[in-house]
Amino acid sequence: MSELSITTTQNVNINFQAASVGDRIAAQLLDTVIKVAYGIVVYYVFFYLIGLNEFMENADQWSVTAVIMLFGLPVIFYSLVQETLMEGQTFGKKIMKIKVIKLDGYQAGFGDYLMRWLFRLVEISIGSGIIGLIAISVSSKNQRLGDMAAGTAVITLKNNININHTILQEIDDDYVPTYPLVIKLSDNDARIIKETFESALKTGDFKLIYKLREKIESVTGIKSQSGNDSDFMRTVLKDYNYFTRNM
Repeated sequence: MSELSITTTQNVNINFQAASVGDRIAAQLLDTVIKVAYGIVVYYVFFYLIGLNEFMENADQWSVTAVIMLFGLPVIFYSLVQETLMEGQTFGKKIMKIKVIKLDGYQAGFGDYLMRWLFRLVEISIGSGIIGLIAISVSSKNQRLGDMAAGTAVITLKNNININHTILQEIDDDYVPTYPLVIKLSDNDARIIKETFESALKTGDFKLIYKLREKIESVTGIKSQSGNDSDFMRTVLKDYNYFTRNM
């Protein structure tokens, strides 16, 4: 399993483990099982119980094609819709504990997932996935062509990491949060904030901490109750840990 080092826009290095070929294949197989199960259910309910097959037998070719396309849309757009709604995961990826991220460390967006989906039509459809498998095998970051085009990678979430390498902050059981609006942040946002803050503290870059504070306030709508930028950052991280831990 190769290590994936990502440099954020704040020049902070974050290390991930790229998802293995085996995990990606397993996730793909699980998603395929779900698609097949969907097809069986659709056929049983609409064609067997409702009798849509009779309509299909008497309909013209255009109507038949339209019905097939209608029921096939969830399968066709399966990965695109799920990765968009589930922040880089399909059901198969979620089970295998892998997900799609941007190479800059941020959460991928719809455009990135769309690019991956378009390339999937070539990589997966042609040669039963051989093109994608070859691309992943020869890529230093375990990327298929769609990942390269979108600037994404698939990482594993199975890492055994220390609390100091995560977004978590130690808090007491009786801790009272200050900024409920921190829930507007994503895990990737919180991770980047923590890494940037700790890096700035080590180098004494208090100007960067001030800019980071301004950015957090503008994104979340938080109105700081502390005149000290460093104290504000520590409170934000603790509050994020408090709310996400209790969700």
